[in-house]
Amino acid sequence: MNFTEALKKHIEKLVGTLKSEEELKEVLKRKLTKKEYKVFVSIEEGKDMEEIKTLIHDDEDRVESLYKNACKKVNQEKIKKELVDI
Repeated sequence: MNFTEALKKHIEKLVGTLKSEEELKEVLKRKLTKKEYKVFVSIEEGKDMEEIKTLIHDDEDRVESLYKNACKKVNQEKIKKELVDI
């Protein structure tokens, strides 16, 4: 998965250059819950809803909620600072 492209798509007002793929992955794993991380990665990889629901053992509403939460979190200033090389 390309974390750089996924984050650029979701972060509003990105200032600076995103860190390396490996560093981005580590920050996301640390800052998102396990389910938020799985859902975020799965959706960005283009998996269909049925696969994702099976993966996290939850319904579609919960999957959508987790994805929205993950997107909100990556837009928080304190998390953006960890994603960017200043």
